[in-house]
Amino acid sequence: MKSLPLLFAALCMGLPASLQAELSLPHFFSDHMVLQRERAAAIWGKADPKAEVKIEFKGGTGTATADEKGRWHATIETGKADVKGAALTIKAGSDSVTINDVLVGEVWLASGQSNMFYTMNRTPAYAELMAKADHPGLRMFNAPLVTAVEPQDDIAGEWTSSNPQTVPGYSAVAFFFALKLHQELGVPVGVIKTAWGGKPVETFTSREALNTLPGTKAMVEKVMADAASYDPTKAKAVYETNLEKWKTTMAAAKGKSAEERKRLPKKPDAPKPPLETEGKPGVLFNSMINPFAGYTMRGAIWYQGEGNAKAGAVPYDETLPLMIRDWRKRWADEFSFYFVQLANFHAPSTAPGTPDPWALLQDRMRHILTSTPKTGMAIINDVGEANDIHPKDKKSPGERLARWALAKDYGRDLIYSGPLFKSSKVQDGAVRVTFDQAGAGLKARDGGALKRFEIAGADHVWHWADAKIDGTDSVVVSSTEVKLPVAVRYAWAANPEGANLVNSDGLPASIFRTDDWNDVEAVPQPTAADKAMEERRGLATEIKTLNAKLQGMDRKSADAIELRKKVQELLTKFKAGAAKK
Repeated sequence: MKSLPLLFAALCMGLPASLQAELSLPHFFSDHMVLQRERAAAIWGKADPKAEVKIEFKGGTGTATADEKGRWHATIETGKADVKGAALTIKAGSDSVTINDVLVGEVWLASGQSNMFYTMNRTPAYAELMAKADHPGLRMFNAPLVTAVEPQDDIAGEWTSSNPQTVPGYSAVAFFFALKLHQELGVPVGVIKTAWGGKPVETFTSREALNTLPGTKAMVEKVMADAASYDPTKAKAVYETNLEKWKTTMAAAKGKSAEERKRLPKKPDAPKPPLETEGKPGVLFNSMINPFAGYTMRGAIWYQGEGNAKAGAVPYDETLPLMIRDWRKRWADEFSFYFVQLANFHAPSTAPGTPDPWALLQDRMRHILTSTPKTGMAIINDVGEANDIHPKDKKSPGERLARWALAKDYGRDLIYSGPLFKSSKVQDGAVRVTFDQAGAGLKARDGGALKRFEIAGADHVWHWADAKIDGTDSVVVSSTEVKLPVAVRYAWAANPEGANLVNSDGLPASIFRTDDWNDVEAVPQPTAADKAMEERRGLATEIKTLNAKLQGMDRKSADAIELRKKVQELLTKFKAGAAKK
């Protein structure tokens, strides 16, 4: 009889893995997690086929039966918010898993591209705040950057609580959003961050959903065709050829000035199969969104769009709502979805009526508020940086997202948005524009005249307009050059420098247009300011390279003296090219 256990073990080794599964859960069901309060929180995992699974948490229980493949899904009532960590126990037969220090509070998912991925330690001004960021009730799960051909049911990562050691690696926007909720509500807040820089909205959307929209279906068809014809040997050969060309170009540019070498090419990326390439349709949905589908939460926050702000793109007010619907279907929950409108970027425009795909995408974001239920938008056209697509101010976007949540999800009576276009009416040779979210009254941020309003007649010729606040929520727009006005635009530029309409809380007004003319998609040509900025970037790179070279030289040597002289010349040129204030 003593040999029976060994015999049984030997027999089991020959069984399929699905028939000898141990009790397991995805990584995000782990120590320090946060469960959504006052809900039946979903818990799932794997066990032996047909095993009876029992969940215990704070005196409550939940049960489930594993299917023939060992998959099980259960729920557990969470009750009211609780700052005291408790144990969550899952049992299946003789197997048992205990998850420690589980809090009950508010749960949100944070996703998007680089501005959501942007971590706290990238903004020097947050150093003191990070040093004091000891908030045991604020927690984050950071998902790694991974791709997958098919939808996955797990992803690596771990929950951590906010402290000076962990916060530097937190998404800055998600941290400030969570901190605002944590402080205002007085309950634990957990955020699942799953974001990847530089990626378009369609990579976060399932290919099943993408196939329902003509423009995105074409993307899916192309990636599937590319996948079918992908030849790894050929792709490697092309990559190696391009890499050698890049190395030759970089070697030839060494020692040359920025003006001589012009713009240097980007180092080619190593080849990947199309369905494993992170920017392709559906790829990040498979690897970084689907694993979390069904995790009980209050809602999601989103900062993305830079990767879709290009002429000819499928309209963002079609693609983002498509993704929202897709996610809500996967979660079986019409959860709240709040997003950040793109910040001001690029050199400021100086002429009215300038076509700009960046401005067009910003305006299409605004339309999502009325087309898609339970959405909100943080307006941040006052925090961007002309020469950096990653503004250092992440506190404003995070807290402005939190305003929407506080008002819409938690019943707080507050102004939750900057002024949003409501309606317009032509009267007496002018156009009266009325806004929602004016608060106690509209005003100019700087106390001066309103700027960046444009007006046009039936000839479609745009002119800078005179704009005056009239009443609590209206602006009257006119121009002596437009006797019979037809349309008005506000802040219609990637960088509408001077745009200053705000509400009583100082929140900025969103870009808008009252027309639907087909004159907004042309790709703007580089301006003199753009070219000057590009030259300064080149100078900055060269100065940095030379300074690094100086670090290993004898400061008194002739070569070092000559090099410092060259650095000084470049610095003088760099400073001379700065924008005049």
